[in-house]
Amino acid sequence: MRPSHRTTLFASLLVLGCAAVLWVAYDWFQGRFLRAFSQHTALFSGDPLRLPAELAGPGAIRLVHFWDPACPCNVGNQQHLSELVDQYVPQGVEFYAVQKTGSQGQLPTTLNRLKPLAALPGSDRIPASPAVAIWDRSGQLAYFGPYSEGLTCNSNNSFIEPILEALSVGRAVSATHTLAVGCYCPWGEDTSAKP
Repeated sequence: MRPSHRTTLFASLLVLGCAAVLWVAYDWFQGRFLRAFSQHTALFSGDPLRLPAELAGPGAIRLVHFWDPACPCNVGNQQHLSELVDQYVPQGVEFYAVQKTGSQGQLPTTLNRLKPLAALPGSDRIPASPAVAIWDRSGQLAYFGPYSEGLTCNSNNSFIEPILEALSVGRAVSATHTLAVGCYCPWGEDTSAKP
């Protein structure tokens, strides 16, 4: 073999080896991160949810954010949730957060106005997170479900602003059962979230 053929063979093997390494890295990345952001269908039913005794009954409009620190879907709604807090806390809406039992993590500092709750009665049976529950001023559950449908969440596709606006002007809302497709992570063992 002439030196130029050896160089060409070595270069070809090097390119083939790099391509194989890139393919393995892409496959790992896709399995670890991209599939986590694929869309899932979840059936949200608020029937088992209750406010803790100290919050039950008439009062302010109360929004409870359910989140799992390990869920990559939180990234898509935390900016939107921060905007909701900025807009509705001055209007008297109270914001709370329930973290998935057994998980570890903290909300970003932009969400430090959410008051932590240990758990809600029935919250162990919600299907997926991120999710939100909203109680009206009379203490009735008005909404339970996702922030929006799809992989991202913002004020353009959110279900939350119209609910809060309606409740703010005293209109009744009853949307406690929601079927949605979006980026969700299973919450409990008895889950309706399906890949």
